[in-house]
Amino acid sequence: MFGILQAQAPAKQTATDTISTLSSRLSSATLLEDRRAAILGLRSFAKGYPASVASGALRGLIGSLSKDIEDVDTVKVVLETLLTLFSPDEASPEASDDIALWLADEFTQRQDNITTLLDLLDTAEFYSRLYSLQLLSAILSARPDRTQECVFTAPLGISRLVAVLDDKREAIRNEGLLLLTSLTPSSSELQKLVAFENAFERVFSLIIAEGSLTHGGIIIQDCLSLLANLLRLNVSNQSFFRETGCVPKIARLIAEAVKDQDTIDGVAEWAKPQRDKNLWGVLALLRLFLVQGGLGTQANQLAFWQSGIAVQVLKLAFSRSTEVVVKAEALTTCADLIRGNPKLQVEFAQQNVDSHSHEPTAQLNGAPQQNGINKVNVIHGLLELVLTVNSLQAFDIRLAACECVKSYIYRHGPIRLYFLGRAIDGHTSGNDETPNILTTLLEPSDALRKTDPYKIWLASVLFLHLVFEEPEAKAIAMGVTEGDASKGEEVVTCIQALTGNLIACLQRGEDQRLSVGYLMVLCGWLFEDPDAVNDFLGEGSSVQSLVQATVQGGPESTIVRGLCAVLLGIVYEFSTKDSPIPRATLHSVLSTSLGREQYMDKITRLREHPILRDFEVLHQGLDSNQLTGLPDVYFDKTFVDFLKDNFSRLIRAVDRDPGMEVPVVANGIQKGISRELVDSLRAQVDEKNQALQKAEGETLTLERKLGQEQADHRRTKETSTVDLNRLRAINDSLQKNHESEISQLQERNRIALKNLQQEKDREIQALQMQIQQVQQEADQQALRTRERIDAEVNDLKGTIRKHEQQLERASAEHLQDLQTAHEEYTAKLNEQETRAKRAEEKCTDADARAKRSTDAIKEAEGKATKAEEEARTKEAARSSTQAELDDLLMVLGDLEEKRTTDKKRLKELGESISDEEDGEEDEEDGEDEDEEEDEVPEANTKSSDHDDDVD
Repeated sequence: MFGILQAQAPAKQTATDTISTLSSRLSSATLLEDRRAAILGLRSFAKGYPASVASGALRGLIGSLSKDIEDVDTVKVVLETLLTLFSPDEASPEASDDIALWLADEFTQRQDNITTLLDLLDTAEFYSRLYSLQLLSAILSARPDRTQECVFTAPLGISRLVAVLDDKREAIRNEGLLLLTSLTPSSSELQKLVAFENAFERVFSLIIAEGSLTHGGIIIQDCLSLLANLLRLNVSNQSFFRETGCVPKIARLIAEAVKDQDTIDGVAEWAKPQRDKNLWGVLALLRLFLVQGGLGTQANQLAFWQSGIAVQVLKLAFSRSTEVVVKAEALTTCADLIRGNPKLQVEFAQQNVDSHSHEPTAQLNGAPQQNGINKVNVIHGLLELVLTVNSLQAFDIRLAACECVKSYIYRHGPIRLYFLGRAIDGHTSGNDETPNILTTLLEPSDALRKTDPYKIWLASVLFLHLVFEEPEAKAIAMGVTEGDASKGEEVVTCIQALTGNLIACLQRGEDQRLSVGYLMVLCGWLFEDPDAVNDFLGEGSSVQSLVQATVQGGPESTIVRGLCAVLLGIVYEFSTKDSPIPRATLHSVLSTSLGREQYMDKITRLREHPILRDFEVLHQGLDSNQLTGLPDVYFDKTFVDFLKDNFSRLIRAVDRDPGMEVPVVANGIQKGISRELVDSLRAQVDEKNQALQKAEGETLTLERKLGQEQADHRRTKETSTVDLNRLRAINDSLQKNHESEISQLQERNRIALKNLQQEKDREIQALQMQIQQVQQEADQQALRTRERIDAEVNDLKGTIRKHEQQLERASAEHLQDLQTAHEEYTAKLNEQETRAKRAEEKCTDADARAKRSTDAIKEAEGKATKAEEEARTKEAARSSTQAELDDLLMVLGDLEEKRTTDKKRLKELGESISDEEDGEEDEEDGEDEDEEEDEVPEANTKSSDHDDDVD
């Protein structure tokens, strides 16, 4: 019975059939409830059968998002189903990475699909916003480029995503933060759009809300990651970051973190790991602004310094409670902040920091202290970290401090020279409190070689940066010597002392880092410096020792052997025939003792060594997984660049002819002989010879031309003689014609001269009459003037006599009155006082009359003086008139003399003057004189009228 029922039962439906049925129902259903039910069924299969669900229902699910976007429940179920398809069960047989790519392609092939997901961000419903963000993140991780393009072109797409950061619900806000971080690592256009949607302000608000750097959690890291994406290699966003006042906000965040860790309670132990990660993230963010050679680096450095970030970072770097990784990053940030900025390099050296060489103590010798810790100059503190801290765990700090000192002297000649001078003075005096790199290099202790090889290595790196490509610093360093000749000690130069320490390290088989440090210094110093090469060759045994070190040794010493070969190549390349070991001898030693093949093989193996070849990609520091042993740090970046740039030149150095010296320009002076210069001189000689041959050819051509021109000149001269004779004949004929013309002209001149003579005679007669008239008028005028002056003088004399008589009478009367008054006054002195007053009045009146008389006399005398002056003036006028008459007489005489001369000349010319002409001329003269006499009275009359007016 049971078997019959089982046989009649319908066939069992498989999962694939069910998914197909649900997919059909989803695509054909018209009611919302039917579609929702189909989606719920598909969601239950999505985890285990992602491929089947995606192949049958993916487009229906995406279409349902746009059709049912107003129904919250349906949208939630659709989004959950799609998210499940992106993360299926790993144990499912249909699970595959290709499913995510397929789903992402389906979404990104149509812009509307991404726009629909972004539209869901406008709703306030929690799951719609959260799931849409998660779905966008899944699509972005599968197809990043296409998704970025769709989001970029979607209307208000970036604005909606950035606005999610303001959501108070942490899940949505955090998901939006992660999506923006994943969306903006590479697209500069997206970075700019996000930044200009006020993303910086929102991120800083989020950091503060989460507890800042000290108390914030992993969200702070996400915020810093987003800021890093927006600012990395984006000059526009960096400029916008500065201009919107975000730099002071970073300064406040760092200052708060430093203040929190310097408090008595400090930071809780459980919060320190996350705090350190946050601080490291902020410092890494700052370094994005300080890329060496960047367009906005100088402006960023100045903004960070002015906002106080540099001071806070220094405090963080030298704080005893800061972890090693944060200290190292802080010191590296300080190095980036001052590198290549001369102003900040100088101001940086004026800062004070906590000393790490002593434990906290009470104030000592008045040194500046804070919280019982000695304060030292920042350069002193950095050298302490580099040269005195002997701890493997602090290696990154020492390396970062070394980088900071290198940035301090980077491309700043005066600072380099000052730093080197201080090091030399401290080494020479022997009592330098500051750790001295020169003393460390020249006088290393045996214990130091074994326990801390990186102290010598770091000192070598700093000294290399002081003298590298700095001729003046090289010259100063060459003046340093070891040993006192007065005590019988051998005096060796600095280069020889460094070479001696290098050879000692090689012979003792000490740590390679010691030898590498000395070799870096010597290679950088001797390159393109013949004087330094000669100093090195002053100790002849050094070359044999280096050759022996290059030949001997196993594979583990590839670096040292290669560097020794490089040093030998540099010495030979820049040696001269005047070197202590001549260039030819040095070439012979290298060829016989080392060999060309060995030399090239050692340098090639060095270039191919992973530590040198992959220097840029290898981590230069302590490996976090390394518990014992020293880190694999052998080279400085500057030396690696130098070695790679000059590799081809160094490997060919041994092939250069010993008789050919390499030209070097040091301090503006060229040293050595240049092959190019010789070739240039030869070319100049050839050019001169060619020019000389050309000049000789031109000379011959000119001589031929000169002969031709002389022949032409002779022919021209003969032709000219013939022409001259012809012209003379023509001239003779013209001369004959000219004589007849001259006779005609003479006749015309005679007639003109006769007319002119007549006119002159008439003019002379008129002038004589005028002179006589003027003379008569002048005599009459002078007579009248003399008579008038005499009359005026007589009148004045009479007036003077009259005034004198009046004065005498007045004086006599005055004397009589005075006598009478005196008698009366004497007789009646006590009786009549009024009479005395009347006598005084009369006396006063008499004085006034006397004064008036005196004034009248003076006035008369003035008139007399004036009359005399007028007389003198008129006498001068008469004299002037007489002089004019004399001048006229002289002119008349000249005219008479000229007339006589003209008559004589006419007679000499053969002209006859008849008596009738003389008579006519006399008559004309008489008429002219009559006319002049008529004119003279009129002139005299006018002159007389004028004189009357003047009087």
